[in-house]
Amino acid sequence: MAATQTTEKLRLDKYLWAIRVFKTRTQASTACEAGKVKMNGSAVKAARTVSVGDQYEIKNEARRWKIEVTGLLHTRQQYTEAIKYYVDITTEEDQLYNQRVAATFYTGKRISKIGRPTKRERRDLDGFMEGEKEEE
Repeated sequence: MAATQTTEKLRLDKYLWAIRVFKTRTQASTACEAGKVKMNGSAVKAARTVSVGDQYEIKNEARRWKIEVTGLLHTRQQYTEAIKYYVDITTEEDQLYNQRVAATFYTGKRISKIGRPTKRERRDLDGFMEGEKEEE
């Protein structure tokens, strides 16, 4: 009987990783320690035991979620399987926030004419500047 109780215990960071909220367990535990994961309005630690029926508020760079645990998932599964272990109960206000953030998400590309020139632009400038020196 003690063996079944130990298999029913599941750490919060492992659960969030298994249901694919975070890409790694390290990211999940870091988010917990930074106060980005809350239960009933208060921050929770990564080692907290997850129970069916718990509700968590999760914030990361791209999204705000509110989920309710419907089952315990110990190993990482495909997304189609993982979504069966929680219910997304995100408020409409947070869903609108998620859409705004997704629309302005930074892709990493440099905006034209802002910041340091690219290698190609530097070569063009060097060629242009060398051409000026020869004329003088």
